[in-house]
Amino acid sequence: MDSILNSLFFVFHTAWIAFNCGGWIWRRTRPWQLITVSLTALSWFGLGAWYGWGYCPCTDWHWQVRARLGHEDPPSYIQLLTLELTGIDPGPALADRLAVVTLAAVSLLSGTLYVRDRRASALLS
Repeated sequence: MDSILNSLFFVFHTAWIAFNCGGWIWRRTRPWQLITVSLTALSWFGLGAWYGWGYCPCTDWHWQVRARLGHEDPPSYIQLLTLELTGIDPGPALADRLAVVTLAAVSLLSGTLYVRDRRASALLS
């Protein structure tokens, strides 16, 4: 069962990250992407105040599954994902910087496009 959970976490968590990064591209998905980016930021900075900055429940649960499978994981999911996809270990500091810069950029982009879309739809009404 843990092997299946491990695979499901990889698919779900990676899809969540990909949607956070690219969901702003299509007008129809922008509101949903704004929600997922907001939930991610709330987790990192809201829950992070108690569990450690950058806390992600999905990573926490995935690490628990992987620990039962005997894996020793790096502190960052981005570090693990980069290592798994490319074979390159960016190290925890670079992985964390990449994650924070990416979240900041897509948050700004998503928020800006959401406001622009709302204004445009108000003008058409």
